[in-house]
Amino acid sequence: MKKILILSLFLSFFGCGTEKPVDVEKLSYYNLQEPGVKSGGIKMIPVHGGKYKVWTKRVGNSPRIKVLLLHGGPAATHEYFESFDSYFPQEGIEYYYYDQLGSYYSDQPTDTSLWNLPRFVEEVEEVRQALGLDSTNFYLLGNSWGGILAMEYALKYQQHLKALVIANMMASAPEYGRYADEVLAKQMDPKVLEEVREIEARKDFSNPRYMELLLPNFYEQHLCRFPSAQWPDPVNRAFKHLNATVYTLMQGPSEFGISGKLEKWDISKRLPEITVPTLTIGATHDTMDPKHMEWMSTQVKTEGFCCAPTEAT
Repeated sequence: MKKILILSLFLSFFGCGTEKPVDVEKLSYYNLQEPGVKSGGIKMIPVHGGKYKVWTKRVGNSPRIKVLLLHGGPAATHEYFESFDSYFPQEGIEYYYYDQLGSYYSDQPTDTSLWNLPRFVEEVEEVRQALGLDSTNFYLLGNSWGGILAMEYALKYQQHLKALVIANMMASAPEYGRYADEVLAKQMDPKVLEEVREIEARKDFSNPRYMELLLPNFYEQHLCRFPSAQWPDPVNRAFKHLNATVYTLMQGPSEFGISGKLEKWDISKRLPEITVPTLTIGATHDTMDPKHMEWMSTQVKTEGFCCAPTEAT
């Protein structure tokens, strides 16, 4: 599955340095030293001038590797990242689950003016400050929409980063849309594609037939490559808890291309401005063009890290 690929490559990224491996026992990994009422690492952080709160959860204790996870969507949840519990602790990595504003475990205001990229960037900065992360230990991992957010954060606040990981996200939404139209769409059964396009032309996205077509013919082929009946519980919960209002406003009605507020987003020419160590991750069956993500790794000014396109399972 795609998340497993992300994890294995992410861990290899940390192994590329010259620092000695973390000694988990000496690290007192699970000694979280929580003051006051014990909350299992959960912290509600005020954002947007203290008007709202977002949910975070800390796991582990490492002085030099603290990873903040930016989930996709927009307005999905941290839940599909939960497989990290099977990998990060044994590597001595401290990590933070985080539901962005509008997502299930955080406040979900109805003010549509909040759903814009600059405000989300400032939210990440507020979260960073509240968690006490800095350039000596702060690794930012963004997946899908979280990759957009991570890149935009790095362009404004990379002085606070130690490294950046961009997983399954291109640097250009128009290129993402083009790849969906010119490559992924052509992999579908023509009759299925025709019916999908007819529904889209009518903007009849609430029609259950739309997802009946996309689930086996697109989502099971590119998002989680199992029959949906076998999808892991964290993935099912993330889909169940998706805030469809925010998602549709910014992304569009589905993962099959992009048509919301982010439709024209493109920072491909600004990638050389990112000077922190950066890893880009893609795979053959991704919804994003793996060649584009490989190209991205050549555009950052520091040594780029990129996996060769491989099959996501």
